[in-house]
Amino acid sequence: MPADAIDWAAAVRAGHRVAPTGPAVGPAEAAAVVRDLREFSARAELAVRVTTRLGAELPVQDAEVVDRRGWITATAQGMELLTEPLSAKMSAALAKAGGKGGRRAPSAAGSQIGAVLGFLSGKVLGQYDPLGGDPDDPGRLLLVAPNIVKVERELEVDPTDFRLWVCLHESTHRLQFTAVPWLRDHFRAQVAAFADATETDLPDLLKRILEGVTARRRSSADPRSWVETIQTPAQRAVFDDLMGLMSLLEGHADFVMDAVGPDVVPSVEKIRAAFTVRRRKGQGPFDRILRSLLGMDMKTAQYVRGAAFVGAVVDRVGMDGFNTVWTSPQTLPTRAEITDPDAWVTRVLG
Repeated sequence: MPADAIDWAAAVRAGHRVAPTGPAVGPAEAAAVVRDLREFSARAELAVRVTTRLGAELPVQDAEVVDRRGWITATAQGMELLTEPLSAKMSAALAKAGGKGGRRAPSAAGSQIGAVLGFLSGKVLGQYDPLGGDPDDPGRLLLVAPNIVKVERELEVDPTDFRLWVCLHESTHRLQFTAVPWLRDHFRAQVAAFADATETDLPDLLKRILEGVTARRRSSADPRSWVETIQTPAQRAVFDDLMGLMSLLEGHADFVMDAVGPDVVPSVEKIRAAFTVRRRKGQGPFDRILRSLLGMDMKTAQYVRGAAFVGAVVDRVGMDGFNTVWTSPQTLPTRAEITDPDAWVTRVLG
């Protein structure tokens, strides 16, 4: 049995070492933040169900309020489950290669992933991990308390409203996977298909990376991300399906967190305006470069395009018509349809 390609314990250790310190928060305020987030996650879930018309009969699950180190640990656990197909393929390649470098590779890979997780641990407000140990597991909804406090202070918005607003986004993600029975297995199958299409030949991968970087230097007008430029045609086909799905999920959550309206979050318009400015501006040159390399610029585009898709479809056919999207994998929008909602309406609703 080949050793794992990634040492996830090393990833957690490295992430903990480089995770930034959180904002200054006294014990009483920290306890209040944790109390708020736990209460608001349940309240948000109920509001999301009313808005989306999904999951009315489901039990309301608790959220986990974590610090940055807690997020790193939980995320590494989720990534280990999610990347099992790719990790197995890489492990086989390492076993075949043998040698000292092959034996050191898992620890090195874990440390590199940990460094990325450490960077991201200061950025993420919340996260829903749909993967559990068994089919009945509702997944984990994580709320990163220090980051939520940091951003609400930076934006100078009402803390109660902002905390509830963040919970609305993550509760929508949880509802997507718990109210749509087939979605979790479909998501895992797509990730497995991407792993299956991934080549583990290092020289070939390095060649494509070099070609991709060179091509982007020659043409800054290339609309693709650098990740796409190094993919094989087989990977790109699966990647397009994944991007269509992720744009839908992220856009749907972004749409819902605003659609609940001021009755639930009184200052929702002010929060959205301030948050949009922050998202566009970024934090600095190094931060923007690293976010681009990690593909986080693609995630921002997913929010914008996906929310526009959901809004356009809801405007045209209503929420019940939009919810046809959750019928089966065949009714999901393609990546092209995300930017052409009329095409999806014509194909799926006729």
